[in-house]
Amino acid sequence: MGSRRPPSWSECDESTDLNLWTEPVRQFFQYWLAIRPQGALPGRQHFDPLHIYKIMSRVWILDVVRADGDIRLKYRLVGTKEVDTLRQDVTGRWLDEVHPHLRESPGALDRYRHMVETGRATYRKGPVIFTHDPDHRMVENCMAPMARDGQRVDMIAICSAQFLQNGKLAN
Repeated sequence: MGSRRPPSWSECDESTDLNLWTEPVRQFFQYWLAIRPQGALPGRQHFDPLHIYKIMSRVWILDVVRADGDIRLKYRLVGTKEVDTLRQDVTGRWLDEVHPHLRESPGALDRYRHMVETGRATYRKGPVIFTHDPDHRMVENCMAPMARDGQRVDMIAICSAQFLQNGKLAN
């Protein structure tokens, strides 16, 4: 991947038009909005996988580890569809070890840093940037920050939907 600029992403909030989002990603974001305490971020204690069991196979969660003024991300939970597309179970591993190109690509972690710093959820639809099943060409995802104390982001929950070369949603 070299120094290629990462695909663009945007912030999303309760005013975002979700009409063009795929159903699983839309459901995930609406759930995140619903569990947010007033004026705060939801934490792991608010997140109940049983409430979104139909899409949990597409959900993955990263722990945010702060060190030396930067962050490092570790896979906490990886849904079965994410394991399938990555072609390995990466639970418990560092994001930048599973995807080493992230360390070499300027700006590759900007989206994650932005969420940690601002507490704002983000959305992206575009070419895959991680090593995926070769049939999965596009991805749509929503990443949502979480904070046990409501303020300091300590996890990022993500729902991803992969698309085949023909544009259809991968099962």
